[in-house]
Amino acid sequence: MTLTWQTSNATDVSIEGIGAVQASGSQSVTPAESTTYTLTAKGAGGTQQATARVTVNAPAPPPPPQASATEEELFSQNVKDISFEYDNSEIRADQQSALQGDVQFLKQHPTIHFTIEGHCDERGSTEYNLALGDSRASSVKNALVQGGIPADSVKTISYGKEKPFCSESNEQCWQQNRVGHFVYQK
Repeated sequence: MTLTWQTSNATDVSIEGIGAVQASGSQSVTPAESTTYTLTAKGAGGTQQATARVTVNAPAPPPPPQASATEEELFSQNVKDISFEYDNSEIRADQQSALQGDVQFLKQHPTIHFTIEGHCDERGSTEYNLALGDSRASSVKNALVQGGIPADSVKTISYGKEKPFCSESNEQCWQQNRVGHFVYQK
């Protein structure tokens, strides 16, 4: 910012905060905060004052940092459940890429702990499905451990047919219930 002034018939000219100045001139100023500059001109005819206000606007605050996704959000976005065939706990060939993706994500986030829930469709007895669900959860855990995930970061539980994701009695629905389901642990 440049202050510019001009006086006539003044013998003593000063600007508060700057000091004595020539009768006419200009000076660059860079106040840290808004400031009022007062010029006082004295001469044979008396004293005159003039003021100039320099307003300093605070710089715009920086934009807030982009909120990064929490580990839990990343987990739910990246970790895929593993589907199983009817009455089977072997990991299907078409589930290998999902399993490898899970292993890669979990290796990059070694502090994550989670549970694998073994689920079954409604067919078969409660006891049989609890055992099958346990076998499915263990099958997924073992594959993860073979892929390099520490066994102590993985818990397993079987819900058998007790917590279905879908309740219709058809193959499409049953398939949704035959899974090793990943649940993030806080």
